[in-house]
Amino acid sequence: MTDIDVEAVDSLDTTVDAPEYVLYGGKGGVGKTTMAAATALASAREGTPTLAVSTDPAHSLSDALDTDVPAEPGRIREDIPLYGAEIDPENMDAGPFADGEAPGNAMGGLGELFGGDNPLQAGSMPGADEAAAFQLLLEYMDDERFERVVVDTAPTGHTLRLLELPDVMDSMMGKLIAFRERLSGMAGSLGNLFGGADEQQMDQGIDSLRELSDRVERLRAVLTDPAKTDFRVVMVPEVMSVTESERLVERLGGFGVPVGTVVVNRVMQPLADVAAVDADWFVAPDLENCEFCKRRWEVQREALSRAQNLFRGHDVKRVPLFAEEVRGEEALRVVAACLD
Repeated sequence: MTDIDVEAVDSLDTTVDAPEYVLYGGKGGVGKTTMAAATALASAREGTPTLAVSTDPAHSLSDALDTDVPAEPGRIREDIPLYGAEIDPENMDAGPFADGEAPGNAMGGLGELFGGDNPLQAGSMPGADEAAAFQLLLEYMDDERFERVVVDTAPTGHTLRLLELPDVMDSMMGKLIAFRERLSGMAGSLGNLFGGADEQQMDQGIDSLRELSDRVERLRAVLTDPAKTDFRVVMVPEVMSVTESERLVERLGGFGVPVGTVVVNRVMQPLADVAAVDADWFVAPDLENCEFCKRRWEVQREALSRAQNLFRGHDVKRVPLFAEEVRGEEALRVVAACLD
């Protein structure tokens, strides 16, 4: 049997040993929302004002917490300081272009110089959805109401595109500034040719891009500070998930984002093997008599064996496979005990 070096937890009265910002990332469907909900709930239960926020377009934070979570931060429990928000990344009115003007719009026809689809428009700009969501996230991180922010991130690709966004912005601004210099003194004669754009409009567009770039760069600075942020990679014990998690950890390392914890979710082991928790309602897989369970456990053991390099140097947590959907406080407290 493949062993993972973790310590059992003996109480549901869990504490959250984590910095100000905890982000759960990984491929879609591995249980990031469950982990984020459990961590936020445990954090709030110990008296820490905590915001649980989802940037995943396919929101399920409301389902996990078994309560309505608003689009903007609002208190979702009266007995404990728990807040929630499900960000809609397509709602650009709440994003970095709150005035309704994207950089491309402000510059008239100049955006067409960068391609027929005009990547300077908010809706088509590379990473625009991610920028909108994480701009709001940055605002929430600065909100004095919250001492901890727990984030259910979008699937891997969205998060990586966000981290790449400052470089994209720098490239776009470089092109604009170079063109601005070339056009200096000729804006009047060329204005009609480029949709009526003039130097003032162009400067406004450059300022818009620079403002967005500064915001995203500031967020990246927060994400790369291990004193402030713990990015936790969630995976399931399957070979494909292990492979993608390895790639994610490597890419995050390239961006300087610290990965403190790897969470292995849906492990087919009894709860007692993962955390010494009294939950008599928990139904464990029958690894002795159920042929299906035994075969699935063999698959998981093989994946866990392949993941040893991934586990090395990280705090590894196991969360068992639940027979039912993980929803509501009772189940989330068990998950939190496994993450403690």
